[in-house]
Amino acid sequence: MRAGIFQCAGGGLTPVQRLDKLAAALGSARLDLIVCPELFMSGYNVGESINTYAEAVDGPFAGRVADLARASGAAIVYGYPEKAGDTIYNSAACFGPTGELIANHRKLVLPPGFEAQHFGHGNDLNVFELGGVRCAILVCYDAEHPETVRAAAEAGAQVVIVPTALVDAWDVVAFHMMPSRAFENGIWLLYANHGGTEEGARYLGASCIVGPDGNVAARAGEAEELICADLDIDRVAAAQARMPYLTGLAKLRGLIDHKNQDSKRRK
Repeated sequence: MRAGIFQCAGGGLTPVQRLDKLAAALGSARLDLIVCPELFMSGYNVGESINTYAEAVDGPFAGRVADLARASGAAIVYGYPEKAGDTIYNSAACFGPTGELIANHRKLVLPPGFEAQHFGHGNDLNVFELGGVRCAILVCYDAEHPETVRAAAEAGAQVVIVPTALVDAWDVVAFHMMPSRAFENGIWLLYANHGGTEEGARYLGASCIVGPDGNVAARAGEAEELICADLDIDRVAAAQARMPYLTGLAKLRGLIDHKNQDSKRRK
């Protein structure tokens, strides 16, 4: 799988202008998959405008993304504010290379502050196939918790896709935490951040594609950039066999459950 991350600097731009940038980026690369940042459609640090931009999973912007996926032959993952009834979710959708909606993930874990005030919580983690590769989507803070990435790996995900909106105060997440998540699960991890600034927020950039051994296959700088790498999916099985953390965790859970049962019997 040839994968890319479009680290867009979209501060102050409309959704259509952001999509035009994505189309230009796709025009210069032949990809099977391209990943855009968290809330790519609307921008992240846009305050109450989130309510204005929010649309259904099959809304007008989604239709334009589907058209672009068909035209380019690449699957597209992008973040957007999803309106479902009276609730808005911080979501990320995947449209396949023929324009079909393959997956839609609603952010599971909301950090305090703006997000907790504006968005509802998602409650599902889905693994889906893309070109024969098993993938899962998590959004930003979701992947900062080891349990969520581990749950995706245990469900069979070989590639974990993480749209994010990481500002420059949290460089440890991009440079240390995300490579650790890939290594401790033996999976490919695609971490797609914004570049530039937006309404006073300075994004870190530093989007990355990390291999199952925790080594970075591609890393962006601070500005807008398209990074690409070939994902050798066979490396997932090799990494998980060499460092069987998933099997080890299952054994630990069994041991803990056994001890808890013994403790209850003694009481």
